[in-house]
Amino acid sequence: MNSQKKAKKKPAARDTSKRKLKRKSRGFFGSFGSFAVLGAIWGIAIILAIGIYQATQLPDLSKLELKKRDIGVRLLNKKGTSFATYGDFYLKPVGFSEIPPFLIDALIATEDRRFLKHWGIDPISLIRAMTVNLKEGRIKQGGSTLTQQLAKNLFLVFDKSLERKLQELLLAFWLEMSFTKEQILTLYLNRVYFGSGVFGLSAAAQHYFGKAVKGLEVQEAAMLVGILKAPSRYNPRTNLSVAKKRANQVLKNMVNAGFLKQNQLKKYTIYKLKMREQLRLEKGTWYFADWIRERAEAYSGNVHVNKEILTTLDPRLQKKAELALSNELNRDKSNKDLQGAIVVLDPGGRILAMVGGKNYFKSKFNRATQARRQPGSAFKPIVFLAALSKGLNPKTTISDQPLEIGNWRPKNFDGKYRASVSLRQALAMSYNVATVRLSETIGRSLTIKTANRLGIISKLDDEPSLALGSSGVSLLNLTAAYAAIANGGFPIEPHGITSVLTENGEPVYNRRAQTVTPIASPEVIEAMNSMLEDVISYGTGKKASIGRRAAGKTGTSQDYRDAWFIGYSQGLTVGVWVGRDDNLPMREVTGGSIPAQIWAQFMRSVL
Repeated sequence: MNSQKKAKKKPAARDTSKRKLKRKSRGFFGSFGSFAVLGAIWGIAIILAIGIYQATQLPDLSKLELKKRDIGVRLLNKKGTSFATYGDFYLKPVGFSEIPPFLIDALIATEDRRFLKHWGIDPISLIRAMTVNLKEGRIKQGGSTLTQQLAKNLFLVFDKSLERKLQELLLAFWLEMSFTKEQILTLYLNRVYFGSGVFGLSAAAQHYFGKAVKGLEVQEAAMLVGILKAPSRYNPRTNLSVAKKRANQVLKNMVNAGFLKQNQLKKYTIYKLKMREQLRLEKGTWYFADWIRERAEAYSGNVHVNKEILTTLDPRLQKKAELALSNELNRDKSNKDLQGAIVVLDPGGRILAMVGGKNYFKSKFNRATQARRQPGSAFKPIVFLAALSKGLNPKTTISDQPLEIGNWRPKNFDGKYRASVSLRQALAMSYNVATVRLSETIGRSLTIKTANRLGIISKLDDEPSLALGSSGVSLLNLTAAYAAIANGGFPIEPHGITSVLTENGEPVYNRRAQTVTPIASPEVIEAMNSMLEDVISYGTGKKASIGRRAAGKTGTSQDYRDAWFIGYSQGLTVGVWVGRDDNLPMREVTGGSIPAQIWAQFMRSVL
């Protein structure tokens, strides 16, 4: 009986063990599910935490319309024609109603075809872009929506970090919640970069086609939209054929998106685009433009809008100056690496032309304004003007016999000495010894004072060699000093800006006429003019003769390192400098050779 009872209980024990196994099996899967749910919760929490943190790192969204761009500056010559632009140029923003519908269609078809359907992020576009990029093994497509592009344009630094991308997504959501689709498109088109330093649709339409946005044709709109993908590559100013191909692709995109009919495509793709003519600048103009830009900041740096600067530049004289310099420098084959500069002033100090070197694109250093070179004998007229102001006259004689001052013994260029010469002869023939003796007689301090009154701002060393131009000066400064002698003795401030206006025509700065005291009496100035005329008539500047009344002076520094000619005729004062940037000696180039020839060629061509 006992054995039978035991036998009956065994199956029951086996059943119990099976139930226990089943319970254990359910416990394992239950645990796995619990972990999965828990992991998902933690994942969501972490993502939310990252999102909240990144939201706290976003820029101040209240300043959406206050973010500053670089100010666009346009320079105009004296005729009102633009010849240079700087900075980020943009015009007054356009409203959505001013934008042609076909331009909006072109933008959506090319940049974000699902723009009207998504909420700032387009998962379909992202997946498609990832698939293409994986197949190509490189970044070929981007999945950013127009809203994301706007977020990046408005607020974010252009880097490729994960943090920046997360912020971009959050900002895209914020923009979609805060603005309508029309507003987002309008903001985008008013901010986006169109190449050539141009920002915004209005500025782009003017820059490339000379039109208001309302006047754009379908083909023109397609080209502007095409630029957005790669503003440098598809810039019609620099790569028109490639830009046209890109514009045709935009038109095809419009057909594929249903915005254009297939039979319209051919008509638009063969349309001949007419680009706005762009002023082609001579290389020398940029030296003047850079100089003007620096000074314009001082006059209007606190006005943060686009500006137009009316300058004194005369395009005809500028072209003649560049041609004269180029012709004469290229003619001398015996001297390599010669550089030159020219400045042209009117009696009031307006800079009508400025050439700072042979080739701006090889060297932006402006030798007319930035270089401080020894003027040599071109400084002598200041010594003689000081002497005449003290009561001496052109007939006054002075010894030209050898002179010793300390350990220094000045020598004449020809190596000869004369018993005595008149001041007129001494200046015309550029006798060094007589000039030094004259300077020492009247006192160097008087020469320095006279130079300062004429506008020489460089430091002049109080040494005997001062009279021979041993202290470095700029071509612009020294030419201005001659202009004061030419205009009757009134010191001038050389300037290139007439006025500064905002893009709306509101005046920011207007130059006012200045009242100045004459540097000397009319009699002294007349005598000085007569003496400088003799320099060209029979003196060291004979090669500067132009067949009419003219006055000027040559200058050659020690060892032929610098050669100058500065002169005036018919209301124009023109300064010329020739030398080497490394300050090495030239091969026997004097102020009476190449500089005088440059001066004469220029003056003959314009008078």
